[in-house]
Amino acid sequence: MKLQFSNVSLVLLISTLSLFGLIISAADLNSDRQALLEFASAVPHAPRLNWNESSSICTSWVGVTCNSNHTRVVGIHLPGIGLTGSIPENTIGKLDALRVLSLHSNGLAGSLPSNILSIPSLQFVHLQKNNFSGLIPSSVSPKLVALDISFNSFSGSIPSAFQNLRRLTWFYLQNNSISGPIPDFNLPSLKYLNLSNNKLNGSIPNSIKTFPSTAFLGNSFLCGPPLLNNCSSISPSPSPSPASTQIQKATVAHKKSFSIAAILALVIGGIAFLSLIVLVFFVCFLKKKNNKRSGILKGKSSSCAGKAEVSKSFGSGVQAAEKNKLFFFEGSSYTFDLEDLLKASAEVLGKGSYGTAYKAVLEEGVTMVVKRLKEVMVGKKEFEQQLDIVGRIGRHPNVMPLRAYYYSKDEKLLVYSYMPEGSLFFLLHGMFF
Repeated sequence: MKLQFSNVSLVLLISTLSLFGLIISAADLNSDRQALLEFASAVPHAPRLNWNESSSICTSWVGVTCNSNHTRVVGIHLPGIGLTGSIPENTIGKLDALRVLSLHSNGLAGSLPSNILSIPSLQFVHLQKNNFSGLIPSSVSPKLVALDISFNSFSGSIPSAFQNLRRLTWFYLQNNSISGPIPDFNLPSLKYLNLSNNKLNGSIPNSIKTFPSTAFLGNSFLCGPPLLNNCSSISPSPSPSPASTQIQKATVAHKKSFSIAAILALVIGGIAFLSLIVLVFFVCFLKKKNNKRSGILKGKSSSCAGKAEVSKSFGSGVQAAEKNKLFFFEGSSYTFDLEDLLKASAEVLGKGSYGTAYKAVLEEGVTMVVKRLKEVMVGKKEFEQQLDIVGRIGRHPNVMPLRAYYYSKDEKLLVYSYMPEGSLFFLLHGMFF
């Protein structure tokens, strides 16, 4: 009897805890919904933003991504949707399960609320190409992987909180009004950095001297490697004495006598150098033309081309005028463009008779599969007709749908959703990851 009573008590306790958990989850999702509705009501936006209380936040709201069990909002993707004005306090900052925030290419202005970057779960932040101003918030999530606040009007110094972000990989602050010295960063995962066109000063710390000079250009009072200017050259010098003035005049006169010869030498040397470069490129072109190797890493296998980044290579034939002409099929909710796809880090998944497939991880944390078609010589109209048929077939529940494609004369790409459970081959042969 006691045993039966204990079992009944245990079942009641588990049921109570489960019910309590469901109530907490519902409360959390309702809190996220309320915070986003307050954001939408305070920030002017285009009619495309269809957020309302009568529809499902996880399945119907544009740009909103929830976790797998639909209990929390984990992603906000609203690039170029016409948002204007400032972000109110206690709206987005209350989404304490948020991992991805993408509001780039809008008209948002004013200061960035201090509690947004400090969301503990936040990993990817893309706020570039807005009109934000004021100081960069000093509190930031330790899980941050990507931060892009470029092309705004942020001022003040770089907060010391950014010095020890162990996971930070992308860090873009260019084209702002940020001043002061650069902190001595301790960022072991940092691969992409741009601090150009600000008001930074002082010497570049040793921890980031390995980045190219383009990451630091446009800061008049910044000095040291990899920049060519020496730090001592930008410091104010004392007034020269009369004796040193005479020596300087004599030196100038001496230099003038050699100026014509120096100019001629530079011109001749420059012509010879340019001729050598043209010759090297011509030889490399001939080698590439005769080399019929296939695959995405052609630049990597060629001694002339040097080392090529995997993430850039499937866009080697993309024409500059068509970089944003990525065609999405009906039903696709993705908001990235071709430029985002070409900046993604990628790895080879496999090669087939029609091309090579790559796993591409975008900066916003979205993972896609890009199929680069090889030697497909077909006109644009015929290509689009065939893909229209493929797109309709992809609507079948047992067929992997084609999400988008890109067409140009030299490059043809197919974009699919990434399925992490392994390939069809491995599943058919009883092999799992």
